[in-house]
Amino acid sequence: VRLVLARHCYRPLGCQRRRWQGGAARPLARAPARRSEPPSRRLLATGAGSASSNDKVTIYFINRDGMKLTAEGNLEDSLLDVVVNNDLDIDGFGACEGTLSCSTCHLIFEDDIFKKLEPIVDEEMDMLDLAFGLTDTSRLGCQICIKKWMDGMTVKVPQDISDARQHMDIDTSS
Repeated sequence: VRLVLARHCYRPLGCQRRRWQGGAARPLARAPARRSEPPSRRLLATGAGSASSNDKVTIYFINRDGMKLTAEGNLEDSLLDVVVNNDLDIDGFGACEGTLSCSTCHLIFEDDIFKKLEPIVDEEMDMLDLAFGLTDTSRLGCQICIKKWMDGMTVKVPQDISDARQHMDIDTSS
């Protein structure tokens, strides 16, 4: 079952499906990177820069060192998209780039915000079980779609990360 999860790109229900451009590692179902774009900057192929200011929200991330990072995201982007598109300095965040095969985009929400989020799916719960510092209000950033009511919310990045892909026992001898 774990091998199947690692090969499929799960996107949260309601989030727009986007194709990543640039970056070193890419999910299987993505278009190849354009050579003219710098590899350090990932861009979305859907023209995220053309969104109106009414379609944008501000999200605050409390980094592992306690520093508050401010980012702007488009409605229906995932929180992982927000971190990547704003080049936030969160070491190791989103290692699988949203394929739901690691737990490095683990975030901790305030209780009142957590209660408003869409229900968690089994695949996300499986990944969260392997996350370091799991709390009752933990979710994966790749599975949370931005809604207008989230404007101004603050989420916390756990003190450490655990890449669930390192916990999988895959026999490579056959």
